[in-house]
Amino acid sequence: MTKIADPAFWDDNAPDYRGVVNDFTAFYSQCAWEMASLPSDATVLDIAAGGGALTKVASAAGHRVLATDFSPAMVESIAALDLPGVTAQVMDGQDLDLPDASFDAAFSMFGIMLFPDWRAGLRELSRILKPGGTACIGTWKEPGGAAVNLLVDSIAKRLFPGLEVDDPVPGMTEWSDRGRFLDALDIAGLIDARFEEVTSDFTVELPMLMEPEKTFQFSPVWPVLDDDQKADLLAEIRDLAQRGGGRILVSSAAIIALASKR
Repeated sequence: MTKIADPAFWDDNAPDYRGVVNDFTAFYSQCAWEMASLPSDATVLDIAAGGGALTKVASAAGHRVLATDFSPAMVESIAALDLPGVTAQVMDGQDLDLPDASFDAAFSMFGIMLFPDWRAGLRELSRILKPGGTACIGTWKEPGGAAVNLLVDSIAKRLFPGLEVDDPVPGMTEWSDRGRFLDALDIAGLIDARFEEVTSDFTVELPMLMEPEKTFQFSPVWPVLDDDQKADLLAEIRDLAQRGGGRILVSSAAIIALASKR
């Protein structure tokens, strides 16, 4: 948890995140936006906006958007896009510097789930919403996450069944159970929740395996492996990719929650 709770980590990885990760999560952001079905004059807050995948969708639909993230580099990258109607500010989603009941809708696509205090993140999202406002939150269905993280997690469990890995993302683990996710939303004052599961494929290609420390840098499993285990896991992934014509498609399911402010 220490790494992903440090803005400097995300600053360092902002260029990679804006490219590969943003392209991957754009599909889920589009699905979330369509689920929300907001009126044309709705004001939108994007919490832990990352590379701005959701912000881009909202801007393209003609909405006024405030994109926030605790990483200055992420915020700078969104501001540099110069999207119509978009303002980007550095802000901690666990303690938003915004007045109560100030937005019609708030989104957090794979953001609040990473917070050290994800409960505070939900409370803050709820606080800034107007009564009856729309909350839309994305998380991964599997505790192992998605994309390369899910691939590493599944292969490591098979190759090293006794491997112990601390849970670095308690929010994501908690929310993978829809009942607990529903309870958390209700406690935060978000009601009438409904969930939709959406799935897309992430493509792992052989050239990505030339830089495993970079490719697997977001994986909670990779850092706990010793050198021999890393070599064995990498060999397994390379073999899968070669048998797949040079690539592996990793099916990655997300849960998108839509709720209203009480």
